[in-house]
Amino acid sequence: MRFKILTFSALISFSLISPAKNFMEQKNITLSFAKELTTNVIESCSEAGYQVAVTVIDAGGNVKTIERMDKAGPHTITASQMKAFTALTTQSPSLLVMENASKNQGAQNLVNIPGLLLLGGGLPIIIGADIVGAVGVGGAPGGHLDHECASLALNKMMKSVES
Repeated sequence: MRFKILTFSALISFSLISPAKNFMEQKNITLSFAKELTTNVIESCSEAGYQVAVTVIDAGGNVKTIERMDKAGPHTITASQMKAFTALTTQSPSLLVMENASKNQGAQNLVNIPGLLLLGGGLPIIIGADIVGAVGVGGAPGGHLDHECASLALNKMMKSVES
């Protein structure tokens, strides 16, 4: 009997919690979106003659896809993942983070934060006002070129999302 009363009391207590106040909805990318974006980035970089790795992460920083082109170096996997994480957590392209850190002495310590890589090639994926994931590219002969490949592919994807 006492167990039933405690269970009933717990159920009443949980029903009084307002979901709107204690939980939030978060937009996120799907695996199919991540796969398509990865394919588009690889096509974009391949057309430019670059061998790269591509990582797409969701809004929580979890890896959705990683692909490395046949002749991309093994380090490009880690670099692409760190660039995506940098873009997601700073809510800015990693190229912009790198540029700002070089100009701002206080931001130069960002290089000491585990998981961040201050090189071009990471872009946040933004739908409306929500950051729903990020893409990172590593392996082109310069972060600015990784950035260009990622930008071309992401812009192409966003046009199809907006349509």
